[in-house]
Amino acid sequence: MIIYIDADACPVKDEAIRVAARHGADVKLVCDGGLMRRREPHVELVIVPEGADAADDWIAAHIAPGDLCVTGDIALAARCLEKGAAAIDHRGQPFTANNIGSALAMRNLMKNLREQGVAGGGGRAYSPRDRSAFLDGIEQAAQRIKHGKPA
Repeated sequence: MIIYIDADACPVKDEAIRVAARHGADVKLVCDGGLMRRREPHVELVIVPEGADAADDWIAAHIAPGDLCVTGDIALAARCLEKGAAAIDHRGQPFTANNIGSALAMRNLMKNLREQGVAGGGGRAYSPRDRSAFLDGIEQAAQRIKHGKPA
């Protein structure tokens, strides 16, 4: 298992790296710059060219069945699921074949509402409770992957 982290704005990089180490998984931190290289031997920093979807495109091109992606980008999560990999968000919620369609539809609806000035941008602030939920979610996903079950 490789854990790919859409790292530019990810608030749980350290937590994901610790869980990966516990499971003997490698980590790919994918971003367009601005992050420091990590000292952990199982962590690789992948710097992609700047661009709107460069990190997403790199992850989608490299992820494979049995891998896990940590991302808040619903479109990237859908691409990972299409490749047979698992994906979870920064709050530990898994993206699945059963929920990705409605998540994409809600994303598109909210984008349209923001463009029309009907809805504001951004979500709620990230809390310690969210961090705890992420740790639980990534642990569950790693366990499912290790046991050959769909994440």
